[in-house]
Amino acid sequence: MKEINALGLACPMPVMKTKEETDKGTAEIKVRVDNEVAASNVTRFLEGQGFTVKRSGVVPDITVEGKKTAKNTDSLRIMAPAETPKDGTWALLLLSDKIGADSDGLGDVLMKAFLGTTVQSENPPCVVALMNEGVKMALEERSTFDALSELEQKGVRLLICGTCTKHFGITDDIKIGVISNMFEITEAVFSTSKPVVLG
Repeated sequence: MKEINALGLACPMPVMKTKEETDKGTAEIKVRVDNEVAASNVTRFLEGQGFTVKRSGVVPDITVEGKKTAKNTDSLRIMAPAETPKDGTWALLLLSDKIGADSDGLGDVLMKAFLGTTVQSENPPCVVALMNEGVKMALEERSTFDALSELEQKGVRLLICGTCTKHFGITDDIKIGVISNMFEITEAVFSTSKPVVLG
């Protein structure tokens, strides 16, 4: 079993180090991380690559063990960019919770209207990713929460930067989407035919 010590490593390095091993064909991997976001990201990555995963330990020393099994090889490959269809698809990367300058609340109003229009679109994005101040839109008290929730219910992948939620101290307050990482977000967004970045 290959052991990876990712203690103290910032996102997305725990996932990247794990990916290095899966790319080599390693079938059994043990990864040590020091926080829940990293543990969740590594777990989802391994499951997406067809591994059976078990976790042990607690913060600040969590161990994620993965074993490749035949029955899991056809699993949903969450982190595989090739699985995102390119023809006619688009993705949205939101780096702010406003469109333009705030201007006495105008930026918030514009973002809410933009997301509301996106929900009604006949061709919604396949991925919406939130980074930097954009992660705050996934808080229940924000006016954008309902639109993001509705997009998710329609099958849109909603990825929320875990480094960003940790920075703002809101990780535990996020009730929609998936707490994600830079690797997954960039692969998911830029693997579509039309990535759109706002903010």
